[in-house]
Amino acid sequence: MGALDRFLGWLRAGYPTGVPEADYVPLIALLRRRLTDEEITDLGRELIDKDLIPADRVDIGVGILSRTDEVPSPEEMHRVGERLRAAGWEVEGPARPAEQGDTGQGPSSPT
Repeated sequence: MGALDRFLGWLRAGYPTGVPEADYVPLIALLRRRLTDEEITDLGRELIDKDLIPADRVDIGVGILSRTDEVPSPEEMHRVGERLRAAGWEVEGPARPAEQGDTGQGPSSPT
C-alpha cells in the first residue's frame, strides 16, 4: 500500500460521510511535498560541487526551495542536514554530539 492509499484510508476513516468544507485547507497542508532520497543526494552533491561545505541553513534552504518551490520545513532541513552529517560532512547549525575522532572531513558525495 502506497503513501497515497494510506492517506486516503486515513481520510475515509476520519470522515466517513465526507470532508466538511472547513477542513479542506488543513487537509491540503498535510499533502506538503517532501524531497525524495535522490533529491537529497543531488542537493548534497550540489552543495559539495559549489564548495558550500560546511553547509549552513541558508544554503540548504535555498537548495530545497529550488527543488520544491516551497519554503522548506524544519523537517526537510533536518533530513538534508542529517544526510550530509551521515556522509561525514560538516553542517553548520544546531550542534550534534561530537563523535570520537570526528575531523569534519568527509567523503566526496553524500550517499
